[in-house]
Amino acid sequence: MFTKQVGTEPASVDLYWLPLGAGDASHCVRWNGRIFEALAASYEHRGRCELYHSALEVNLGSDRYVIEMAPVWSTKEPERGVVCEGAVGLPWLGHSRFFRYEVRRWRDGVIPDLSEAVDSPRRLSANTAQAQQVLALAPAFPAVTWDATNSVRARCGTPTP
Repeated sequence: MFTKQVGTEPASVDLYWLPLGAGDASHCVRWNGRIFEALAASYEHRGRCELYHSALEVNLGSDRYVIEMAPVWSTKEPERGVVCEGAVGLPWLGHSRFFRYEVRRWRDGVIPDLSEAVDSPRRLSANTAQAQQVLALAPAFPAVTWDATNSVRARCGTPTP
């Protein structure tokens, strides 16, 4: 487990690496990701990789935001700062909420699986202008069909940014 050091910076952007499916009590995301990665690795004639997703925590003075992509069904919080949605797997599957993700720019938001973060947090910036730019660009995230090939892969258990 890690501890986050609170600095005196007026702004910060911190990156968290989270194992794919962390925090999913049904284990659906984790197992489907592992199955897809095993098939992709076999097809590409390579070893299997561990799969991760990431979340950002952006601090501007006393304001704190969480930016993360997650399944639309992962929380029922009405004010979670959704900036876009997209389909998972195949475009037509996106008609079901079980196959849609959302990108959140959530003020005072939570990263529900933070306790499972690996080698985190990573301070990306302590620059106010950069933190503001990250927040401003979140709604520009492309709402594409997302599948396991879009996930971040790492071979040795710890992702590298």
